[in-house]
Amino acid sequence: MIAGVVLVILVCVAIVGVVASILVIIKIGTWYKKWRSTLRRTNVLKVEFQKFAASDFLIYDLAAIRKATDNFSDENKLGRGGFGQVFKGTLPDGQEIAVKRLSTGSTQGATEFRTEVELLVRLRHNNLVQLLGCCISKDERILCYEYQHNGSLDKILFGTDNIKCKDFEWSRRFRIIKGICRGLLYLHEESPLKIVHRDLKASNILLDRDMNPKIADFGLARLFDRDQTHTVTAHFAGTFGYIAPEYSIRGTFSAKSDTFSFGILLLEIVLGRKNSSFPGSEYMSGLINHVWKNWSEGNVVELKDPTLDQECIEEVKKCIHISLLCLQENPSNRPNMETVANMLNSTSIASLPPLPSPRFIWGADVPAFVDDENVVANLSREYSVVGVESAVDSFLSSFKRRP
Repeated sequence: MIAGVVLVILVCVAIVGVVASILVIIKIGTWYKKWRSTLRRTNVLKVEFQKFAASDFLIYDLAAIRKATDNFSDENKLGRGGFGQVFKGTLPDGQEIAVKRLSTGSTQGATEFRTEVELLVRLRHNNLVQLLGCCISKDERILCYEYQHNGSLDKILFGTDNIKCKDFEWSRRFRIIKGICRGLLYLHEESPLKIVHRDLKASNILLDRDMNPKIADFGLARLFDRDQTHTVTAHFAGTFGYIAPEYSIRGTFSAKSDTFSFGILLLEIVLGRKNSSFPGSEYMSGLINHVWKNWSEGNVVELKDPTLDQECIEEVKKCIHISLLCLQENPSNRPNMETVANMLNSTSIASLPPLPSPRFIWGADVPAFVDDENVVANLSREYSVVGVESAVDSFLSSFKRRP
């Protein structure tokens, strides 16, 4: 009897041992397969990016990046985005750099990493952030940029810790507006490539030591053929409040989608307020409703940032007028960035094209929405978009993960 019990126990122990051994072998095999895959992807990227290596684009060693950032210390952390974390670094020669470190295991970030390198190494403009190089090592994907001493526009424009920048007068804002416009014009028309940014917003505008704007974060950018007017995607990307209506509803985007985002950004700079601070802007732009209402009632003074002097009111009017032209529902009616640049350089508002009826301004006569059902109902009634319900459902679900 005892011998039988002992035998059963031994058999159970043997079975458990065999199962455990199999599980360990499977675990090791899975780890090895993942390691080989990561190594293969790393080697492929290294070979791909090595062709870009030159005096103005470097392949950095991971040890050098760790030393420059004090091993990615919290003291050197500049911020965090969808891609990963950004750190300030100082190279041995004293050069300051911004180090963007891809979140480990981020598939979306890996795609953005490749896109940003392949685009930015071919682009050079005073109003685009300059990519200095990259680092690829095992699971690490790192981008190194020129360091911008005044950080991002949103921190200065909207304030940090509820403390707003007091020295942000109109002349400086207007210069930033023109610089952003020049950067977009370069991307759309003047660069070796035709590029649509797709994520233009205040946090993606960096400011150098002299407060010159630099468009940053090209992870979502798309390359266009010179004669290509638009394209369609089933994968939505971007940030609430800045997205053009044709993109949010039908997945269609073009250079005119960037024009729409520029219109929102222009209003934020004039008003000194985030578009998300206006009721209804989670799904539709309450900012546009607010601006159009006050504009049509002649309350332009009420629109400008109260910290601005009264002397700038004419240029403020001009900028609001231009922004409303950029925010028209039909993308073909929006000006391109060359036209916007010319309008910004015009001497008076009288020389600008007339504004359209409010119904052609996206959101100008649309009430604030409070839930998803109202979004679909109002879109269906006001804009008669075919299949809008499924499109909006897809749109809303796609953006749950984005800030």
